[in-house]
Amino acid sequence: MKTILNLGFSALLFGLFLTSCNDDDYETVESIGKIKIDSVKIVNDTMNVFAIQSIKTYSTYPSHCQGFYGYDYIYNNNLERTVTAYRYVTNGPCKQESYTGASQINFNPQRKGTYTFKFWNGGNNWITKTIVVE
Repeated sequence: MKTILNLGFSALLFGLFLTSCNDDDYETVESIGKIKIDSVKIVNDTMNVFAIQSIKTYSTYPSHCQGFYGYDYIYNNNLERTVTAYRYVTNGPCKQESYTGASQINFNPQRKGTYTFKFWNGGNNWITKTIVVE
């Protein structure tokens, strides 16, 4: 019984030691907001149905306290999509220089047709791209 208690106490102390040595480099996300998509790279403007293609988007972030959070990917109708990118803003110390970040969407069409993508470029501006699916 004494051995079990000593073993349990040792495990507890070891756990507390590991917790106290934890290097917490994560910053708190303060806000999420839209970020304009500066450019879009589509490798193949023609592809087969059920194939998968990565569509890359590029945005400029004003500081390293910001980064890609996610997309709002809306099916407007069977063959039209609108894509808006979102960024996060953290509260920690970081480089105050702008940088370009890349993100991607994997497009996997389920039917043939000409798909139109509209990527939000700020204000009422959109970058329009089409992909023909055969």
